[in-house]
Amino acid sequence: MRALFAIGIAAALTVGAWAQTPVELKVGDTAPDFSLQGTDGKTHKLSEYRGKKSVVLAWFPKAFTQGCTIECKSLAANGANIRKYDVVYFMASVDPLEGEGGNAAFAKSESADFPLLSDPSKDVATRYGVLNARGMANRWTFYIDKNGKIAHIDKAVRPATSAEDMIAKLGELKVPHTQ
Repeated sequence: MRALFAIGIAAALTVGAWAQTPVELKVGDTAPDFSLQGTDGKTHKLSEYRGKKSVVLAWFPKAFTQGCTIECKSLAANGANIRKYDVVYFMASVDPLEGEGGNAAFAKSESADFPLLSDPSKDVATRYGVLNARGMANRWTFYIDKNGKIAHIDKAVRPATSAEDMIAKLGELKVPHTQ
């Protein structure tokens, strides 16, 4: 009876692990579409940029935390240089849009000159494979080309130099400059 119980538990754990296997997106994959509320009051959809602009989606764990604040400040301080490229860029988290700890308050506190996107349902974070065991997004940045394909995934984002690294990567990926 114990052996049967142990087999049943092992099977249940295996099925549970299989059902929660995270998505593993790769360079060349079509980026999952999203429709997320931004701190600029707009709903941003990846599909709206297809054929028009490259997109950078920088996932971050939690508003108002140290690393995320440093990353947001880096991007805000260097926005003019990022916008020299034909790209739209966002920071995104599973934080709510509104409220004391929400992305709108966070964007305002850091003078973000770009939209922060909120995914409180965690649906988009799950489809991008960034949702971790703590229920927050991993700090990963996705570079998506004009055709909606993933051109690069940075899984080693350095908050303090995130803007400089983003600018360098956009150049490396030969994203056109705006005129």
